[in-house]
Amino acid sequence: MLRWLIHRRLKAEEKKLGESVDYLHHVVDVSPAAFLRFASILPFANSRKVLPKDAWFVAQIVALQREDCGPCLQITLNLARQAGVDGSLLRAVLDGNCHELPSEIVDVLRFARSVTADDDNTDVADADALREVMRKRYGDRGLIELSYAIAGSRIPPTLKRCLGYAKSCSVVTVNVP
Repeated sequence: MLRWLIHRRLKAEEKKLGESVDYLHHVVDVSPAAFLRFASILPFANSRKVLPKDAWFVAQIVALQREDCGPCLQITLNLARQAGVDGSLLRAVLDGNCHELPSEIVDVLRFARSVTADDDNTDVADADALREVMRKRYGDRGLIELSYAIAGSRIPPTLKRCLGYAKSCSVVTVNVP
């Protein structure tokens, strides 16, 4: 009965998100208890009180681009649009067109890139300077939320890769009004 209820809820979420969460259906099939432990991290991953929604979603988008998970990126884009984030801002972030973005969003983008860099060429001084910009702009609480947005968005792609459900290089669309 518990599995049936969770699967039903996941199917409703898939409709809302516009993407499959087949890896979560698999987890439920194997262990509902393991799924419930995974679900318990969602409050952490969605903890935003002071950070503006544009900054929140930009940080997630950058992290997901680094993770190379097209479906996860599409889910985040869909959620951003549902939250009212401007489609042209999302398109500019995806395309890396910083000249089309407000300076505060460029700073978020650069900060997220610096903390998600997967090479040793990251300029630590630049990351430290950007961290202080984020702290001054959004406060300590905002910086924590920014770190949650980045770290939390990386969990599903990692889980999907471990379980063999990852799909990279998927076409990502943004409906721009």
